[in-house]
Amino acid sequence: MQHKLYTFIGIGIGPYNLGLAALTEDLEDVDRIFFDQTPQMDWHPGMLIEGTDLQIPFLADLVTFANPKSRYSFLNYLHEHGRLYKFYFFQKMEIPRQEYNDYLQWATDQISGLIFGQRVVDIIDHQDAETPHYEVVIEDQETMETSRYFTKHVVMATGSEPFVLDSTENLREDDVLHTSRYLYYKEQLLNSNHITIVGSGQSAAEVFYDLLEERENKEFHLTWFTRSKGIFQLESAKIGQEFFSPKYVDYFHQLDFEKRKETLDSLDPLRHGVDESTLEGIYDMLYHYSIGEKDPKVTIQPITDVKEIKPSGEFYEIQCEQWQQEESFNYQTEKVILATGYKPNIPQWFLERFENKIHWEDREDLLFKITRHYRLDFKQERDHHFYMVTNIEHSHGTAATNLGLAIQRNMEIINDLLGKEVYQAKGHSIFQQFQHDT
Repeated sequence: MQHKLYTFIGIGIGPYNLGLAALTEDLEDVDRIFFDQTPQMDWHPGMLIEGTDLQIPFLADLVTFANPKSRYSFLNYLHEHGRLYKFYFFQKMEIPRQEYNDYLQWATDQISGLIFGQRVVDIIDHQDAETPHYEVVIEDQETMETSRYFTKHVVMATGSEPFVLDSTENLREDDVLHTSRYLYYKEQLLNSNHITIVGSGQSAAEVFYDLLEERENKEFHLTWFTRSKGIFQLESAKIGQEFFSPKYVDYFHQLDFEKRKETLDSLDPLRHGVDESTLEGIYDMLYHYSIGEKDPKVTIQPITDVKEIKPSGEFYEIQCEQWQQEESFNYQTEKVILATGYKPNIPQWFLERFENKIHWEDREDLLFKITRHYRLDFKQERDHHFYMVTNIEHSHGTAATNLGLAIQRNMEIINDLLGKEVYQAKGHSIFQQFQHDT
């Protein structure tokens, strides 16, 4: 080839690909580069609420499960910032969200080959070239100029984007906003008279808790609607956590497609829910606000599906249905916060270039077939691979979005990509088995 050929190019620089960059930083004969369209590393800045923690232990950093001696570990971050004793006396396994973001930024400053402000706008598959490879087209987000890079392999980790109701897409963002933008508009929210949160899970609970704390000096009414059957605690029993292990991923991946879809529903208590401490904090605050028969000015109603949100004078009208009783009603509020989750960010160029080249498990829902080691399953066999980290829940279950398994995934990708065992990715034991060992 006349052009430089990278070993692999990473698309997206979130915690997943940042961990991959850390684990390949010192590998010989590995030339890689990563691109991200955002101007800098900033992990969910709209939800870095003071006092909130990650839901997983600090061992699930960027590198520790692969190499506890790595200079990019969270413990080394604490050491270099003189915070080891503070964290020791903090006596928690979980990292505060703000500190996790600071840790990611610290690691980003030290790792080479991370380029921000550059958006991937196309990838051309040169399958029939003398050396099969991919051509990655990049657009500079300031100058809008394009450039091209060439690589043997690609690792795509484009993450997710906010999922919102269709009826809210053209409404004012300072009135109707997704939780991902919460802190940007918090002050405007606090100056309103009625705030309604729509959705369930940890993000909804954290925003509700944060606003409830602000109610100490405010008078607004706070409403929480969720479609789920209830506001339930995240299952955190130790033996249940073993489902977030490589052994379970092995088991899950070999199930047929329909069984995997059914199994995802059964894993909901482990994957979705609210931390016990958050729920207890909410209840304790509500109790104190209600002493002396005072009205806490709070409405909490599960089993309620929000169908549409539309302007109504100075307010917004929420069209709701209590789906268990099949009863519809309208509800008026001043501000709406959508804790409605996220959807996979699948670029249009990906579908245009690869739709007919790969096997699908469900084309309508964009569920492509993925090998156990995270390769896209192409119809025509190849040795220049396209590794997929985005939208793999249907294929790898608990490994799809769990930070604790992200390091394991990166180890497997590195070993598969280089065709040798660079990291020990097998042999991690747990106390359970998920099928009979013969």
